[in-house]
Amino acid sequence: MTAGPSIDPALTTMLDPGEFLHEQLAQAFPDLMRELLSTFVNALLGAEADAVCGAAYNSRSTERVNSRNGYRHRDLDTRMGTVDVAIPKLRSGTYFPEWLLERRRRAESALTSVVATCYLLGVSTRRMDKLVQSLGITGLSKSQVSVMARDLDAHVADFRSRPLDAGPYTFVATDALTMKVREGGRVLNVSVMVATGVNADGHREVLGIQVATGETHAGWLTFFRDLVARGLTGSRWSPATPTPASWRRSPPRCPARRGSAAAPTTRPT
Repeated sequence: MTAGPSIDPALTTMLDPGEFLHEQLAQAFPDLMRELLSTFVNALLGAEADAVCGAAYNSRSTERVNSRNGYRHRDLDTRMGTVDVAIPKLRSGTYFPEWLLERRRRAESALTSVVATCYLLGVSTRRMDKLVQSLGITGLSKSQVSVMARDLDAHVADFRSRPLDAGPYTFVATDALTMKVREGGRVLNVSVMVATGVNADGHREVLGIQVATGETHAGWLTFFRDLVARGLTGSRWSPATPTPASWRRSPPRCPARRGSAAAPTTRPT
């Protein structure tokens, strides 16, 4: 499971990572956000249905009191568009996710913030446990939350490392933002590096997001190498965007301020 630093809510006045990333993804890559949101919602529905049944789906258990019987699909309207929700049906009685169907706006707000944060820092049992509590979902055991977090973390990792096959990307721009996080009882400043590009269809897309302990040459080099390894080709970089070639042509610049294009602080060797 990805072990990312945990965000201290009291220290995010400079940048709310959930809100920042939600806005970035919703505007630049809404399909990604909708799919991630659908994955998280359906994982929560499945886990809660398992708790009602007393056993995991398709498993044998002496504690089972009910079993699933297919799904009923519902459209969930969100700010990112319509999300397909698969609500498990039971063989005996009914399962009604009140937290989702009767408190949609509250659920959407909590879910989008957590989904965005998990995309940025990875899924953890702690984050999922807080999400479950904020939604008012009861009956889930610690082990269920842990399994759900592990499965979702793998799914999020697939999104983060997905092939960049919608290119060639005509223009690519990068940005870096500084945020405070709590890790191991200490408050640290970390840099969030973001790359966006215009794909072959003319749509703006979030290509990659990476958290580093500081805005350094090594951090940017690792970030760019990851983009190239995932298939980034045919790009023209925006004038303010640092590239490996520009590092060799011009002196290093100071770290960028919040909201401006970032640059490495050292030359490559």
